[in-house]
Amino acid sequence: MRRKPPYAARAATALLAGGLLLTASACGTAMNGSPTAAPNVSGAPVPTAAAAVKSTCEALGQVYGKNMAPFAEALTKFVADRKTVAAAQQSLAAFATAVQEATATSEDADLKAAGKQAATTMHAKSTDTKFFNTIKTTKDVDKTLGTTMSQWLSPVSRHCN
Repeated sequence: MRRKPPYAARAATALLAGGLLLTASACGTAMNGSPTAAPNVSGAPVPTAAAAVKSTCEALGQVYGKNMAPFAEALTKFVADRKTVAAAQQSLAAFATAVQEATATSEDADLKAAGKQAATTMHAKSTDTKFFNTIKTTKDVDKTLGTTMSQWLSPVSRHCN
């Protein structure tokens, strides 16, 4: 039987936890109160603030699902081979760009600003040599994928809970 590489298990766990968290929490946002838009006389559905948040949170869930595993893999490879730092940095920068793009068109101004804040933090860390130098073991990778990533994404996750 073929064994999965160690990064695969960590990435799968992080992906499952984060992706489900963002997607599931986004579904609950549509139920928080009444619509804020004026009634529509034509009878056609009117988008609400909650629907805008839900849509953006779902997009963020997809971003997380698409970018977390490659970032986890890049970090794991970096621990084994320090010369791969550029790939890890690029992976984090791509993740940050995807977060920015997913929130940039949100109709919710607060969520849009939160997305910009999270993406700015992630972009800054993607070029921070000092940050990458602290990642030396698989435990450091786990911390980065768990606690650290949660902190970076906390501005948007507050809106998606």
